Amino acid sequence: MARRDGWRSRAVYKLEQIATKESILRPDITCIDLGAAPGSWSQYVTERLKGRARIIALDVLPMDSLPSVEFIQGDFTDDDVLAKLFNSLGGSHADLVMSDMAPNITGTKAVDQPRSMYLAELALDLARKTLGPKGNFVCKLFQGEGTDAFIADARQSFGKVKAFKPKASRADSSEIYLVARNYQL
Repeated sequence: MARRDGWRSRAVYKLEQIATKESILRPDITCIDLGAAPGSWSQYVTERLKGRARIIALDVLPMDSLPSVEFIQGDFTDDDVLAKLFNSLGGSHADLVMSDMAPNITGTKAVDQPRSMYLAELALDLARKTLGPKGNFVCKLFQGEGTDAFIADARQSFGKVKAFKPKASRADSSEIYLVARNYQL
Protein backbone atom coordinates (compact mmCIF):
# COMPACT_ATOMS: atom_id res chain seq x y z
CA MET A 1 0.00 0.00 0.00
CA ALA A 2 2.84 2.41 0.87
CA ARG A 3 4.51 1.83 -2.50
CA ARG A 4 1.21 2.29 -4.29
CA ASP A 5 0.68 5.60 -2.47
CA GLY A 6 4.26 6.76 -3.20
CA TRP A 7 5.64 6.48 0.34
CA ARG A 8 9.00 5.02 1.31
CA SER A 9 7.58 2.70 4.00
CA ARG A 10 4.35 1.79 5.73
CA ALA A 11 5.54 3.61 8.88
CA VAL A 12 4.17 6.76 7.26
CA TYR A 13 0.62 5.72 8.12
CA LYS A 14 1.48 5.68 11.83
CA LEU A 15 2.75 9.26 11.71
CA GLU A 16 -0.21 10.31 9.58
CA GLN A 17 -2.63 8.99 12.22
CA ILE A 18 -0.65 10.60 15.06
CA ALA A 19 -0.39 13.95 13.25
CA THR A 20 -4.08 13.98 12.37
CA LYS A 21 -5.21 13.16 15.91
CA GLU A 22 -2.68 15.32 17.76
CA SER A 23 -2.12 18.32 15.42
CA ILE A 24 1.67 18.22 15.86
CA LEU A 25 2.43 19.69 12.43
CA ARG A 26 2.15 23.31 11.41
CA PRO A 27 3.78 25.33 8.64
CA ASP A 28 7.32 26.67 9.11
CA ILE A 29 8.37 24.28 11.86
CA THR A 30 11.86 22.95 12.42
CA CYS A 31 11.67 19.18 12.81
CA ILE A 32 14.29 16.64 13.86
CA ASP A 33 13.62 13.10 12.60
CA LEU A 34 15.65 10.48 14.54
CA GLY A 35 16.11 7.06 12.99
CA ALA A 36 14.82 8.55 9.77
CA ALA A 37 15.82 5.99 7.10
CA PRO A 38 14.26 5.15 4.72
CA GLY A 39 12.63 8.56 5.16
CA SER A 40 8.87 8.12 5.12
CA TRP A 41 8.29 10.30 8.19
CA SER A 42 10.39 13.14 6.76
CA GLN A 43 8.66 12.63 3.41
CA TYR A 44 5.25 12.89 5.10
CA VAL A 45 6.11 16.09 6.98
CA THR A 46 7.50 17.84 3.90
CA GLU A 47 4.53 16.79 1.75
CA ARG A 48 1.89 17.53 4.38
CA LEU A 49 3.35 20.99 4.96
CA LYS A 50 3.99 21.54 1.24
CA GLY A 51 7.70 22.08 1.83
CA ARG A 52 7.08 24.68 4.55
CA ALA A 53 9.18 22.85 7.13
CA ARG A 54 12.83 22.57 7.90
CA ILE A 55 13.62 18.93 8.53
CA ILE A 56 16.89 17.58 9.85
CA ALA A 57 16.89 13.79 9.52
CA LEU A 58 19.45 11.56 11.21
CA ASP A 59 20.15 7.85 10.90
CA VAL A 60 23.07 5.44 11.03
CA LEU A 61 21.81 4.05 7.71
CA PRO A 62 21.95 5.96 4.42
CA MET A 63 18.83 7.70 3.15
CA ASP A 64 17.97 8.95 -0.34
CA SER A 65 17.54 12.71 -0.48
CA LEU A 66 14.20 14.43 -0.07
CA PRO A 67 13.16 18.03 -0.76
CA SER A 68 13.35 20.29 2.33
CA VAL A 69 15.28 17.61 4.26
CA GLU A 70 18.86 17.90 5.45
CA PHE A 71 20.23 14.43 6.16
CA ILE A 72 23.01 13.70 8.62
CA GLN A 73 24.26 10.13 8.51
CA GLY A 74 25.57 8.80 11.79
CA ASP A 75 24.72 7.99 15.38
CA PHE A 76 23.36 11.12 17.06
CA THR A 77 24.98 10.04 20.35
CA ASP A 78 28.38 10.46 18.65
CA ASP A 79 29.86 13.87 19.52
CA ASP A 80 30.72 14.69 15.89
CA VAL A 81 27.21 13.87 14.66
CA LEU A 82 25.62 15.78 17.54
CA ALA A 83 27.85 18.77 16.71
CA LYS A 84 26.63 18.62 13.08
CA LEU A 85 23.03 18.67 14.33
CA PHE A 86 23.59 21.65 16.62
CA ASN A 87 25.53 23.42 13.87
CA SER A 88 22.63 22.83 11.51
CA LEU A 89 20.19 24.25 14.06
CA GLY A 90 22.40 27.33 14.17
CA GLY A 91 21.42 28.30 17.70
CA SER A 92 17.69 27.98 17.07
CA HIS A 93 15.37 25.41 18.61
CA ALA A 94 13.35 22.59 17.08
CA ASP A 95 9.57 22.63 17.19
CA LEU A 96 9.19 18.87 16.82
CA VAL A 97 11.46 15.92 17.59
CA MET A 98 10.18 12.61 16.29
CA SER A 99 11.70 9.18 16.70
CA ASP A 100 10.63 5.95 15.07
CA MET A 101 13.84 4.25 16.21
CA ALA A 102 13.82 0.61 17.21
CA PRO A 103 16.67 -1.72 18.07
CA ASN A 104 17.52 -4.72 15.95
CA ILE A 105 15.09 -7.24 17.41
CA THR A 106 16.54 -10.48 18.76
CA GLY A 107 13.22 -12.04 19.77
CA THR A 108 14.29 -12.15 23.40
CA LYS A 109 12.15 -9.67 25.33
CA ALA A 110 14.69 -9.43 28.18
CA VAL A 111 17.20 -8.10 25.64
CA ASP A 112 14.92 -6.19 23.26
CA GLN A 113 12.92 -4.20 25.84
CA PRO A 114 15.93 -2.58 27.56
CA ARG A 115 17.44 -1.73 24.16
CA SER A 116 14.18 -0.17 23.07
CA MET A 117 13.90 1.87 26.27
CA TYR A 118 17.49 3.04 25.91
CA LEU A 119 16.76 4.43 22.43
CA ALA A 120 13.64 6.17 23.75
CA GLU A 121 15.63 7.70 26.63
CA LEU A 122 18.27 8.96 24.20
CA ALA A 123 15.56 10.51 22.03
CA LEU A 124 13.92 12.21 25.03
CA ASP A 125 17.28 13.56 26.15
CA LEU A 126 17.89 15.00 22.68
CA ALA A 127 14.38 16.49 22.64
CA ARG A 128 15.09 18.24 25.94
CA LYS A 129 18.32 19.67 24.48
CA THR A 130 16.84 20.87 21.20
CA LEU A 131 13.15 21.73 21.63
CA GLY A 132 12.01 25.28 22.12
CA PRO A 133 9.15 26.30 24.39
CA LYS A 134 5.89 24.53 23.51
CA GLY A 135 7.73 22.06 21.26
CA ASN A 136 6.42 18.55 20.63
CA PHE A 137 7.98 15.09 20.87
CA VAL A 138 6.82 11.81 19.30
CA CYS A 139 8.62 8.60 20.17
CA LYS A 140 8.14 4.90 19.49
CA LEU A 141 7.93 2.71 22.60
CA PHE A 142 7.33 -0.96 23.17
CA GLN A 143 5.05 -1.64 26.11
CA GLY A 144 6.89 -3.43 28.87
CA GLU A 145 9.32 -2.86 31.68
CA GLY A 146 10.30 0.80 31.89
CA THR A 147 7.46 2.18 29.76
CA ASP A 148 5.43 3.63 32.64
CA ALA A 149 8.51 5.22 34.21
CA PHE A 150 9.48 6.72 30.84
CA ILE A 151 6.03 8.24 30.38
CA ALA A 152 6.14 9.63 33.94
CA ASP A 153 9.57 11.14 33.22
CA ALA A 154 8.28 12.78 30.02
CA ARG A 155 5.42 14.32 32.04
CA GLN A 156 8.05 16.28 33.98
CA SER A 157 8.94 18.23 30.83
CA PHE A 158 5.74 18.42 28.77
CA GLY A 159 2.31 19.91 29.42
CA LYS A 160 0.42 17.05 27.78
CA VAL A 161 1.65 13.47 27.44
CA LYS A 162 -0.21 10.45 26.16
CA ALA A 163 0.44 6.99 24.81
CA PHE A 164 -1.13 6.35 21.42
CA LYS A 165 -1.44 3.16 19.39
CA PRO A 166 -2.06 4.03 15.74
CA LYS A 167 -4.39 1.74 13.83
CA ALA A 168 -1.54 1.29 11.34
CA SER A 169 0.44 -0.59 14.03
CA ARG A 170 -0.01 -4.31 13.92
CA ALA A 171 -2.64 -5.45 16.43
CA ASP A 172 -0.32 -8.05 17.98
CA SER A 173 2.57 -5.58 18.37
CA SER A 174 3.43 -4.04 21.74
CA GLU A 175 4.40 -0.89 19.81
CA ILE A 176 2.90 2.39 20.99
CA TYR A 177 3.89 6.01 20.52
CA LEU A 178 4.47 8.62 23.18
CA VAL A 179 3.02 11.93 22.08
CA ALA A 180 4.29 14.75 24.28
CA ARG A 181 3.15 18.30 23.62
CA ASN A 182 3.95 21.73 24.97
CA TYR A 183 7.57 21.39 26.12
CA GLN A 184 8.29 23.27 29.35
CA LEU A 185 11.90 24.48 29.58
